[in-house]
Amino acid sequence: MEGRPVLFSLSFLFTSVQLCEIPAGNLELIQALNSELLKAVDDGSQEPDPSLYLALRLSNEHNLEKEREYLDRLTGVYQPQSSRSGIPLEPSRRKKSGTGELALYLLGLRAACQNMDTPERSRLVTQLKLLLNKEMKQIGHKEKGHPVTNYYQYSLGVLALCVHNKRTDPEVIRKLLSAEHHGRFSHHQTFSVDTEAMAGLAFVCLEQSPGYPDGLQVSVSKAVKRAKTRILDARMENGVYRNIYSTPLAVQFLSAVGMSQSQREFSSSMAALKQSLEESSFQNNLIRSQLLPALYCKSYLDVASMTCETQTENSVPDLSLRKPQGIDPRRNISIRLEARKAAQLLYQNVLVVPDGTTLLDVLEAAAKDVQQPLRYETQKTFSGPMLTGVMGEKPEEGQREYWRILRHPNLSLDQGIAEYTPRDQDHIILKMTSW
Repeated sequence: MEGRPVLFSLSFLFTSVQLCEIPAGNLELIQALNSELLKAVDDGSQEPDPSLYLALRLSNEHNLEKEREYLDRLTGVYQPQSSRSGIPLEPSRRKKSGTGELALYLLGLRAACQNMDTPERSRLVTQLKLLLNKEMKQIGHKEKGHPVTNYYQYSLGVLALCVHNKRTDPEVIRKLLSAEHHGRFSHHQTFSVDTEAMAGLAFVCLEQSPGYPDGLQVSVSKAVKRAKTRILDARMENGVYRNIYSTPLAVQFLSAVGMSQSQREFSSSMAALKQSLEESSFQNNLIRSQLLPALYCKSYLDVASMTCETQTENSVPDLSLRKPQGIDPRRNISIRLEARKAAQLLYQNVLVVPDGTTLLDVLEAAAKDVQQPLRYETQKTFSGPMLTGVMGEKPEEGQREYWRILRHPNLSLDQGIAEYTPRDQDHIILKMTSW
């Protein structure tokens, strides 16, 4: 018989197990990243992002006034009736959050030490539980069943409930355990380090949570060890885990399981992250938000141990990271662009654009081509614009399809369309793909 969860704070369990020694030469680089994220919160044209708020709260340096203002903006989106910023939104205009997005907001509330026992915030917890239950039912009893969203968001939901000491339906946990055990955290038959790391963080939290059946706790502990092994096995010679953009979450997980800075698997990854930061490899604020805690040897689990009363205002230096090389109008490059749905060729053209142009700019140039215009649609996401339609073709509702971006012949891009900068003679394929 399952017992009721013991209601006590888990904060002492998740206090960082290691002191993060930041070499003096790296401190200014990390401060520059912190400064860039603070500048991003001032951009009122962008919808507030809970992952950005989480990063700022997990930093060692704080601009408490800006953080309070940003939390109020987040509240205005996710709980408009609670916002101090204005009149409540009409119900039809209120944001309908998905599993991962709501989970991030709840993690942000914990990072702000907010009281979760109010009726309004209790409803948010209930909403997340209902979303996870829906995800679980969608997986069903099929060996290769899928959640409504994906296992990354599913894991985020489990993590958020656990950090708040809220009980998760054991069957929801079992579905995540089963997916991890059977190696279903993959994307196009490629192991997803991001998903494994996020699920691993959820398992580390659950491992220390009371009130679950003994058998389930044993399975969770085994999953933590398995996740660590799989992530370490994904380490490349240059220290990154699968690719540089998956490495921040991998390092967060390794921090959460207590890996020491002196261990090569950890130190080489930190060195790779800092080098890539110096080289302007990180232009996406979502990835930057995952990176900042990692550079402080912290993870999303650390919000459980935050004591906001002890935080003090810091004077965060106004620094800037090196910008990537911009467009060079003096040199043009040639890009071959095509779009396919199954065996059908929807579009094909060769475009000449200035060197340094992003793929999104290439698509825009193709759309303006008088003789052969490309019709495309994008959707805003926290990780940047996502391609959703090409030549009138869009994934049908309920169909697990999306527009995959490839470099010929079959190499998936690690970056989004707003970050990837094609090279001369690149052959880019937009391909409707099932997942």
